[in-house]
Amino acid sequence: MKMSREIVRGLEVTIVMANRPSIGVTIGDPAGIGPEIVARALAEEALHRSARLVVVGENSVVRKAVELTGVRLSVHPIESLSQGIFAAGTLDLIDLANLDVEDLVPGVSQPQAGRAAYQFMHRAIDMAMAGEIDAIATAPLNKKALVAARVPFIDHTAMLGNLANSPDPMTLFVLDNLRVFFLTRHVSLAEACRQISTELVLKGLQRVDAELKKLGMVHARIAVAGLNPHAGEGGLFGREEVDQIAPAVAQARNEGIEVFGPIAADSVFFQNRQGKYDAVLSLYHDQGHIATKTVDFERTVSVTLGLPFIRTSVDHGTAFDIAWKGVASARGMEEAIRVAAEYASLFKRTASA
Repeated sequence: MKMSREIVRGLEVTIVMANRPSIGVTIGDPAGIGPEIVARALAEEALHRSARLVVVGENSVVRKAVELTGVRLSVHPIESLSQGIFAAGTLDLIDLANLDVEDLVPGVSQPQAGRAAYQFMHRAIDMAMAGEIDAIATAPLNKKALVAARVPFIDHTAMLGNLANSPDPMTLFVLDNLRVFFLTRHVSLAEACRQISTELVLKGLQRVDAELKKLGMVHARIAVAGLNPHAGEGGLFGREEVDQIAPAVAQARNEGIEVFGPIAADSVFFQNRQGKYDAVLSLYHDQGHIATKTVDFERTVSVTLGLPFIRTSVDHGTAFDIAWKGVASARGMEEAIRVAAEYASLFKRTASA
């Protein structure tokens, strides 16, 4: 029995749509730009083709954001994913009913907003841990609002580490071919330099290799960025590369990790983007942030690995100065959702192999 090309194509589309990963999208701090950028992102038809999207937020806030942005979306409150429509033109919403938009002061740090944002995230994590969703894409939080609300966590990473029983999450920045991991994070530059040791660099390389394998990159080429100018120039501009970093690279190679470096930081990120390496281990916070954000600030996506699921985030804050004015760009939110769908699919495929 022969089937027409149209029927075969229709079956292929049906199979692809049925296999879409489920992504929970949190609206972040409701006093910030989160609700607006989530509404704009959910109006993009292409994102619905790549994933089943469900927003975790509050009904009156989300409806106000849809109205403000003027997007063509029908808000569809649901209690579970079994009730979702998951199609372009519909915003399926898990409504926590924990805030009234009329009690919200736009663009201001406030405890009720911090409390609600935390509850959105808590619910999304619970859904991911229960296997109801495959990944979480998050709009930004405000640290002052969390503190004012007496939330026991200062940011998304702390929440994820505790609530997902994952004490050591790892951050990966993604921008097209650029993949940047971070050895040290929120410490002073002086403290980051003090922390660099053979043991720490080796542990970082082992973790990077393990996390890339979970994404199906079995033979990933990992480059280590140099700490000093010209990667120390053989000790002329600093001894860290010679005394700590190079020995860690050598030991990692002995363990079968395909690692290169240390490579001067002024070229290694460009080489990664050109495809010479699959990922870069950045040694301190701004080293990797500058490399990605200079290329495209809005489209840089933060991916949290080391969890039982994938989490992605926009790489900007709540932007209180423009919140609820209808002018916030959703490019970062769209990219965070797209990357969540892509990496969740890789994560699931590797786990089931």
